[in-house]
Amino acid sequence: MMLLSVLQANASVMDVAANLRTIEDAAQRAAQAGAGLLLTPELFPVGYAPLRLHAELDPSTLPAIRERLADIARRHSIGLAYSLPALSRPESAHDDDAQPADARNGWHITATLLDAAGAEVLTYAKVHLFGAEEHKAFVAAQEPPAVVDFNGIRTSMLICYDVEFPEAVRAAAIRGAELLLVPTALSAGFDNVPQVLIRARALESQLNVAYANHSGHEDIYNFLGGSVVAGPDGSLLAAAGESPTLLFAEVGTDTVKAARDEVPYLRERRPELYDRWEHGGS
Repeated sequence: MMLLSVLQANASVMDVAANLRTIEDAAQRAAQAGAGLLLTPELFPVGYAPLRLHAELDPSTLPAIRERLADIARRHSIGLAYSLPALSRPESAHDDDAQPADARNGWHITATLLDAAGAEVLTYAKVHLFGAEEHKAFVAAQEPPAVVDFNGIRTSMLICYDVEFPEAVRAAAIRGAELLLVPTALSAGFDNVPQVLIRARALESQLNVAYANHSGHEDIYNFLGGSVVAGPDGSLLAAAGESPTLLFAEVGTDTVKAARDEVPYLRERRPELYDRWEHGGS
C-alpha cells in the first residue's frame, strides 16, 4: 500500500515562481503525512491558459522549471507527478510528412512522474485535446500510456480529457496498470466527470484512478475542483469540494487483484470481436 496525495489548487497563469511555491508547500505537507507521491493538476506550474502559453511561454525556460520540480521531489523525498507543455516531436518520418509545418513545431501537453530522488521514471503526452483553445495551441500525441513500477505499484498516466475515453484507460490497464494518475483542468459544469465517470473508469478497468483538478479562476476558465481518487471496485477513496485542498488516499495492489479475480473483465475481453463490430463486420 502507498499513501497518495492529490493537490487541488488555484494556479497563477505565467507566474511560475508562485505555482512552484504552491507545489513545494503541498510536497512538504504530503511528505510529512507519509505520502509516497504527490499528484498535481494539468499544466499547473505555468497555469492553464492554452493560447497565452502558446504565445508567451519561452521553451528555453522549461528545463529550469523541470529541474526545480525535481529539486522539490528530492528535498522532500517524495514522488511527484506534474504536467507541462513540451515541444512536439514527429513520432515517425511518415507522421512528419503528414503533419503541417506548424504542428511539427508545436507543443504537446505532457505529464511526468518523478521518483523520490527527482529522477524521471515516466512521461506521457496528451492524446485527446479538448476544446478550440487546446486544438489551436497544442498538437495531439499518438503514443499509448506506458506503465512503470512505482513503489511496488504498476503506475501509468493520462491527462484530463484522455480519461473520458474508456479506450485510453483500458490501454493502460491491459499494459498492467494498477494506478492511473490523471492531472486535469476541468471547468465548472462538468460535475459528472469526477462524480460518475472517473469511478466508472476505475471500476470497468479495475484500477485505482487519481484525478487532480484546479480550483478557482484562471485566465478565462472557472474550474470545478472536485478532485477524486477512485478504487478498482469503483469506490470513492477521497473527494474534494470546490476549494484548494490536499487529498490523501491509500492505494495498492491487493484491491486491484481482488477486483480482477472477482470479475475478470480484462481476461474475458474479446478485442478481435469488437474490432470486427467497429469496422462493420458480422
